[in-house]
Amino acid sequence: MTHHDDTLDAHLSGLAAALLPYRREAARLADWGTELAWTLARGGRLLVAGNGGSAAEAQHLTAELVGKLRDDREPLSAIALHAETSALTAIGNDYGYDEVYARGVRAHGRPDDILLLMSTSGTSTNLLTAARAGRDTGLRCWAFTGPAPNPLAELCDDVLAVPSPDSQVVQELHLVATHLLCEYVDQALPLIRQLPAAPVPAPRSARFGRWTPPPSAAPATAGPATYGHATNGHRANGHGTNGHATNGHAHNGHGPTGTGWAQS
Repeated sequence: MTHHDDTLDAHLSGLAAALLPYRREAARLADWGTELAWTLARGGRLLVAGNGGSAAEAQHLTAELVGKLRDDREPLSAIALHAETSALTAIGNDYGYDEVYARGVRAHGRPDDILLLMSTSGTSTNLLTAARAGRDTGLRCWAFTGPAPNPLAELCDDVLAVPSPDSQVVQELHLVATHLLCEYVDQALPLIRQLPAAPVPAPRSARFGRWTPPPSAAPATAGPATYGHATNGHRANGHGTNGHATNGHAHNGHGPTGTGWAQS
């Protein structure tokens, strides 16, 4: 057996050892998929962030939702907060790297949107700051992390914690979780379209279930009220309430016109 074979076997052994406990953790993804599908179908938004390899996986997830995983469907609103490099570098330059995601959460997040933060360590300061900003803004916060407990898991409403000490294995199973989450979203969407009056599902986890649905949900329709402009789009949560006037260029930007924006 060569040195290369030893390296391959060691990596695959670490992955295999994590699969059974990961399977138990990943059971929560079906409920996440239903909750995320309901949120997106009602005009809500998913914000995602990570560092390094986790940033790549965050962008992979948003690509599957805005595009498609397998079968054609309507585009779903999902933003990888690191992908807009001019904003990212400006925020880091003006406010410090710890704020690069928190400021994006405050800019783009609306109450009852979902924030998903990905970290192998669960200790990255910019993600912890983003989680606090998400909770302050009224978002539901989820995390993909390595072994729990960790600080990010404690700040979020729910967590999928991959029980492996190897960060490579953690990221590989985060990618599996990304694909599964998209599969569950696609499976849930047709049922959700048939149940327009059902309430937003509550989070699955008793330990992390801090978010509770609003007292009443506006009834959905088959047109723009369901997928944007009336319920969670430009009129209710867009340019008027949480858009350019309140959380946009005037209040949280650099000035009246807001022209400057300033670990895995």
